[in-house]
Order: sequence, then C-alpha cells, then structure tokens
Amino acid sequence: MSSPSPLPTSPRIALIVKRSVWDREMERKDNLLHDLLERADPTVAAFKVAHEEHSETVGEVKKALADHGAQVTRIRRTRERFDASNFDLVVTVGGDGTLLHASHSVADTPVLAINSAPTTSVGFFCGARKGEVGAKLAAALKGKLRCAALTRMQVALNGQIVSSRVLNDALYCHQSPAVTSRYIVEHGPVREEHMSSGFWIGPAAGSTAAQRSAGGEVLPLSSQKLQFVVREPYTPHGEAYRLAHVIVKAGTAVRVRSKSRRMRIYIDGPHELLRVNLGDVVDFVQSPEPLKLLGISVRRKWGK
Repeated sequence: MSSPSPLPTSPRIALIVKRSVWDREMERKDNLLHDLLERADPTVAAFKVAHEEHSETVGEVKKALADHGAQVTRIRRTRERFDASNFDLVVTVGGDGTLLHASHSVADTPVLAINSAPTTSVGFFCGARKGEVGAKLAAALKGKLRCAALTRMQVALNGQIVSSRVLNDALYCHQSPAVTSRYIVEHGPVREEHMSSGFWIGPAAGSTAAQRSAGGEVLPLSSQKLQFVVREPYTPHGEAYRLAHVIVKAGTAVRVRSKSRRMRIYIDGPHELLRVNLGDVVDFVQSPEPLKLLGISVRRKWGK
C-alpha cells in the first residue's frame, strides 16, 4: 500500500457514472414500474430513494471536478471500453459494479471509486461516498489518498491471452445452467476429471462474493493468490475431488480442458463472456497488471 504522486494542475479525468435503476426503468415503454409503484410493491420501494441519492452525489462530483479545474472526459456508457492511459485519474460514480466495468479498461492509471448511494449500495471497493466527495477528490489530486494494489487474474484461451484484468472472478459453466459441466482440471501434479455445475476462480478481491458462497474462503485483499472453487461437484460413487477447492499460489496456474461444447466463461459478471468448445484449453493465472485503487486499504475487512 502506498500513496500515488500528486496529479498535474489541470488533471485529465475519465468520469464513468452509472445510470440508476430508476432511470433505466422509467425509459421502458411498458408501465410495469408505474404499476408496481402504485401498488406500493416492496420490490421497487428503494428505487427512487437510491436514484435521488445517486443524483445528489453526481452533483457533488461535478462541482468538485470543476473546482479543481479538471479536464473531464465523460465515458457515456459504463461498459464502454476506453484507453485509460490517456488520463491521470479514473473516477467511477456508482458502486462496485461500476468500478468492475471500468477496471477492464485500466492498466496502470489510479482509480477512485465513489459510492453514490450508500444507503442501498455496499460499495466495498469505493474509496469515497456521498457527502465526502470534495475532500476525497482533493486528497486524490494531491497524492494524499492511500493506494491499494489489488491482484487481478489473467485468462488465456488456447494460448491466447483474452483478459488480464479480472478483478472479481470468472465463472466457467455450460451455456445452460441445467447441463452438467464436464472438464479436466490440472493444477501442479494433479490432473482430475470433473462433472459439476462448473466452477468459480478469481483473485482475493472476489473471494467474499461467489467464491465464498460456493464454499471457498475469504482471502486478505493483500493476497496475490487465486482461488478455485467447484460448484456442486457430482460424485455419484461418493469419491471426493482433490481439486474441488484450491488456493492457487502466485505464479502457478490452473489449466482446464473442456470435454463439452457450448461452454462459457463469464468474466466479472454477465456482460463479458468467452465461448469455449470441445477440446479448448483455458489457463488461469495471476495477472501482471494489479489495479491501483485509491482510498482503501488492503487491510479492509468485509463488512467494515
């Protein structure tokens, strides 16, 4: 953990602002949201509150950037890829999901994630939140916000690197959740054939989410290890897979050979996927590109 250097007097800022659920639903042509609101349905009770909180935070961010004379480039779509090397700082406004999408465009540029609706959003990786944007942004521009370097994962398909910026996790499974995933997994000297619902694999930053829910452990944010966790292993004869749960040391890899067609790898959520065919080989290893995240400590604990 360290503090970055101060930014230039007129810093170049890439700004990524999520669209609230309220905004997206209000633009739909059906009247579902209106009908649910009229019935005071609990499924939509928090939408407007979160939207108003988010809008107020966006106003804070714009004012703070203007006060500091920043050259702001608005990235209009949260999942849009951009060249972060053209900027001194990347600022995301939303929650952890907004940060995840933006991080795929970032190699070495520091990122400040702002939790725009802390009443309803966890924002574990957010170094600032509504009400403190001005102070945190000023500290970031002066190089006074601590910087955590978070390990990311690299994925290669048939020897070709397809992503070096997996921050949370990758899900390997069949395109249909009802179909058994069949594959051969190799780690170190162990090679094993699996039938399961697939597996999760990812760095420490994702260990509190799906990896943990599938039976994995929470790794400290400072860890350079990956974690491999099988989902619902199928062992009809009562045998136990040796590679059902593996902590992957830095510099070592997990290799998977597909025994099925129409397999998929979902990277950091549902929007980025790789198609994997029969006989394809996928390698998972620590990425050489950690993410520089401002305002958080690698000693941060889940729930704090």
